[in-house]
Amino acid sequence: MSGRRVFPALLVALLVALLPAIAGAADPTVGWLGSGPAAFEGYTLFTPMNSTITYLIDDAGRVVHTWTSAHQPAASVYLLDSGLLLRTGRAQGTPPPFVSGGTGGRFQLLAWDSTVLWEFVYETPEHQQHHDVAPLPNGNVLVLAWERKTQGEAIAAGRNPAQLTQGELWPEHIVEVAQTGPTSGQIVWEWHLWDHLVQDFDAARANFGVVADHPELVDVNGGQGGGADWIHANSVAYNPVLDQIVISANRFDELWVIDHSTTSAEAAGHTGGNAGRGGDLLYRWGHPLRHDAGTPADRKLFAPHCIAWVPPGSSGAGNILIFNNGSGRGYSSVDEITPPLEPGGTYTWPAPGSPFAPAALTWTWQAPNPPDFFASFISGAYRLPNGNTVICDGPIGRFFEVDDAGAIHWDYIVPFAGLTPVVQGSPQPNTQTFRADRLAADHPGLIAQSLAPGLPIELYPDFGDFDVDGDVDPADLAELEVLFTGPGSGSGVAFANALGFFGDADLDGDLDCDDADAFQGAWSTPTPFPGVLACAATNEFRRGNANQDSGIDIGDPIAILGHLFAAGFLGCRSAADANDDGALDIADPVALLGHLFGGGAPLPEPSACGLDPTPDGLECLATVCP
Repeated sequence: MSGRRVFPALLVALLVALLPAIAGAADPTVGWLGSGPAAFEGYTLFTPMNSTITYLIDDAGRVVHTWTSAHQPAASVYLLDSGLLLRTGRAQGTPPPFVSGGTGGRFQLLAWDSTVLWEFVYETPEHQQHHDVAPLPNGNVLVLAWERKTQGEAIAAGRNPAQLTQGELWPEHIVEVAQTGPTSGQIVWEWHLWDHLVQDFDAARANFGVVADHPELVDVNGGQGGGADWIHANSVAYNPVLDQIVISANRFDELWVIDHSTTSAEAAGHTGGNAGRGGDLLYRWGHPLRHDAGTPADRKLFAPHCIAWVPPGSSGAGNILIFNNGSGRGYSSVDEITPPLEPGGTYTWPAPGSPFAPAALTWTWQAPNPPDFFASFISGAYRLPNGNTVICDGPIGRFFEVDDAGAIHWDYIVPFAGLTPVVQGSPQPNTQTFRADRLAADHPGLIAQSLAPGLPIELYPDFGDFDVDGDVDPADLAELEVLFTGPGSGSGVAFANALGFFGDADLDGDLDCDDADAFQGAWSTPTPFPGVLACAATNEFRRGNANQDSGIDIGDPIAILGHLFAAGFLGCRSAADANDDGALDIADPVALLGHLFGGGAPLPEPSACGLDPTPDGLECLATVCP
C-alpha cells in the first residue's frame, strides 16, 4: 500500500523531467474549422469581394463548384431555383460615375459552366446599381441603385445647403428589369425615394411639413452626415407572399418596407397598391428619431446590413432578420423582429410622435462578450430550414451557424490572402466577403448538378507535417491519432475539421490506419518510426510495451503519460493498457512502474507477442511484433 502512495509523486516527477514536448491536437486556422451534430446539411455559396470567382463548398469546406466572371462582385450573389447564378458585378479598372462602398453597375445570369446568359448594365452618369439585387419569382430582377440629383435639385427639394458637402445628392431608387436579350432588358416597374420626401427646414421649398406627422415619408435632411450617399442602402429583399420589398437604410439606421403591388405611376404617388399607400413607406423600424418619434433610447439599429424576411417553412417565418453592425455602439448582433403586420399586408400605424412596433426583439445573437464580435461593415445573416441562423462576419470572411441558444454548430474562415489561397495553419487572412448563403442539399438549383467534392481552397504543406515545422516526426503522428475517425478503411465518418484533408492520404473521406501507413514514407527525423501501422484494429503485441520499441523500460510509462496529458501518440493502445482493465488512465503507468521498480506482479498476458486474451475497445495499430 505504501508503494501505491509513492508512485503518483514519482510519476509527476518523471512527467516534468523526462517527457518530451509533444504538440497537442492541431486546430485549423482557415477553411472549415469544425461542425457540430446539429449543423445544417448542405452547401455554402460565397464570393470574396476582391475575386471574380464564386465558390460553392460542402459542409467540410471542399469545393464542389465554381463560377468565373469578368467582374468583381458588387456585392451580392444568389443561386436561383433554375440552377443559374445571379451575380452583381463592377467593371474592372473603370472609374465608376458614383464612388462609394458597394459600387457596381451591372448584374449577370451565369449558367453552371459560367456562360453569361444575360448581362444588364445599369450605369450611366445619372444612375448606378450598387450593393444588391433581388430575384423575383417571374424571372425579373429588382435592382437597388443610386440616382444623381444636382445641388440645385436638392435645395429645391428642401435639403439644407450645409448638408450638401459634395455638391449633390444620391437618393435611392429601385427598378424591376425583365430580360429582352442577352445584353438588354426592359424596366417594367420602378420606385424612387425622391417622390416620398418631407422636410421642415424651408417652408418655401417643396416637401415642407411636420416630419413627425409623416413617418411614411423620408426626411430629406435626415440620416448621418452630409455626403451625397446619404442613405447608403445596402440590401434589397422581396417577400412574394406580401408582394413587398424591404431595404436596409444604413445611414438612417432603419429598415424600410415598400409596396411592390403598385404600378410605377402609383409608386410615384401616395395611393394605390394592395396597401393603398402607393410608394410611401409601409413600415420603418430601427431609429424612430429619423422621423421625429420616440427618444434616443428607442434606437435599435446601428448602421445595419442585410435585411431579410425569414422564409416560409423556417422558424420565425414572416419575421425580419437584421445584421445589426453596431457602428456607434462597438459590437454587432443579429436581430430578429416580428413586425406588426395586419390583414391585407398593412402594418399597425403608430400614434403621432411614437415609434413603430415592436419595442422588443423576438430573438438576438451576439457574442458572450459583445465587443468580441464587431463587424463594422458589410456582413449578413439568414435563417436556415433547420432553425439555425448562418452569420457572415464580412470584414474577416468568417461564416458560422448558430442555434437559438447561441451555440455554434459550423464554422468556416475564407482562406485567401488577396487572391492567393493560404496554407493551413497560417494566421487568419481577413478576406472581405459581403455575405454567405447556406443551401440545402435538395435545393432545386442543385438537384441536376454534379457535386463531387474536390479539394479545399486552402493549401497544405508537405504530407504529414501537421504542425508545419518542416519535418514529419512523433508530434505529427500524435496529431493524426487525435484526428482519427475510424480504425479501418472507408469508415465513412466525417473529418473532425479541415485538418482531416491533410492526413487523408488515400482520399477515401476518413482518417484511419490506411492513412497512417503513409507516414512511413514521409518520416524525416532520426527518431525510429514507431512500428508498422497496419489497417487492422487488433494486432499482436506485448503487454506494457507502450512505445513499441525493443522492450519494456522507463520509456513506456513516459509514453502513456504523454498520451494522457500531452496528446502523445500511442500506436498500440492495447499494449499501453498495462493492467488490462480495458481503459487507458493513470493506473497503467502506475502498474508499469510497479512492475519495473516496485517488485510488482507480472503484467497480464500477452507477455510475448500475441493477441489480446481479453478483447476490449482498445486497438493496436502500430506494432513491432511480426
